[in-house]
Amino acid sequence: MSSLLLKNSRVLTEDGIIDKGYILVEDGRIKSFGPAEELGGQSADKTIELDAGATLAPGFIDLHIHGAGGADTMDSTPEALQTIARTLPAEGTTSFLATTITQERSLIEKALANAAAYKPEGFEAEMLGIHLEGPFINEKRKGAQPLEHILKSDVELFKAWQEKSGQLIRLVTLAPELEGGKELVRHLAETGVIASIGHSDADYEEVREAVEAGATHVTHLFNGMKGLHHREPGTAGAALLFKELIVEMIADGVHVRPEMIKLALNSKGMDGMVLITDSMRAKCLKNGTYDLGGQDVTVKDGMALLEDGTLAGSILRMKDSVKNMTKFADITLAEAVKLASENPAKQLKVFDRKGSIAEGKDADLTVLNENMDIVLTICRGKVAYNHLEVE
Repeated sequence: MSSLLLKNSRVLTEDGIIDKGYILVEDGRIKSFGPAEELGGQSADKTIELDAGATLAPGFIDLHIHGAGGADTMDSTPEALQTIARTLPAEGTTSFLATTITQERSLIEKALANAAAYKPEGFEAEMLGIHLEGPFINEKRKGAQPLEHILKSDVELFKAWQEKSGQLIRLVTLAPELEGGKELVRHLAETGVIASIGHSDADYEEVREAVEAGATHVTHLFNGMKGLHHREPGTAGAALLFKELIVEMIADGVHVRPEMIKLALNSKGMDGMVLITDSMRAKCLKNGTYDLGGQDVTVKDGMALLEDGTLAGSILRMKDSVKNMTKFADITLAEAVKLASENPAKQLKVFDRKGSIAEGKDADLTVLNENMDIVLTICRGKVAYNHLEVE
């Protein structure tokens, strides 16, 4: 039995903020928490004294991430998934969905099989499943998804892929307005998989039909979809209007202008948005040219672009997304953390064990300093990133 005590920082709990609190971790779970003066005689194998200006928050959950640290889900190797999982704690992320891209069927299947066989070794972010982005998308809104590998929605093909993944596909991005789209949405909903509208040219009525079929999610709002217009709400406008839909947001200020992010949050409310990075392998690396789905992507000045100038994923870190939201949308740190922790946990239906600080939940925790930079991350009770020792 191993235990860890974190104390003396602000603690963001489900019921509010404890100004000077503690969290006691035992065997990978939160055993107790509260004001520091109520700690009493409780002790642990290891105690970490935090700065009074620090904030102890639930770990972030990234539902849409292709890669980081030079690795990509489509590399289809255990080492690639391990690299991603070990890179993410530095940005406060403690769990994620390994995200694929539109590619040859055989390459998608190889990535799915690799994820099914992946065995984590500890001290890293937890892979909660797979986000299948494409290939069932609309070529009009393909973005950086390779045109030649786009397929029409196919329930039987998806069933085969879900089998190959070991039932790990948890979220699927698709264009519901195309042939077979609504049928696939319905199948996903019936089998507990999140159906997400994305890379879609759906108009308002087509989005309504998708929602009626069971769609509950929207992939990177405003990007890769029919935009908002005063005579046709489009995919984006419908996403804002339907309360059934949770929207993803890439809050880097590049993919979506800050004012539009604020507009979206004001429309959806604090329960209707999740922060994602949509990051590629170049995250945490230098400027240069990198591969994404068999395409060259040039990274420069904080942007990832195809040769024709199309935005190709991001190099956004979740900690920066959280920090940006406090500025872009004029919300508190606690509210921004909710978008990165609680909301994705609820959408994935893992809130019983992740997404907030509560007794019995996984000890997935991150500590932010006064500048909202990550100084410590705990994954299932183990220290996965520690910048305290080098400050």
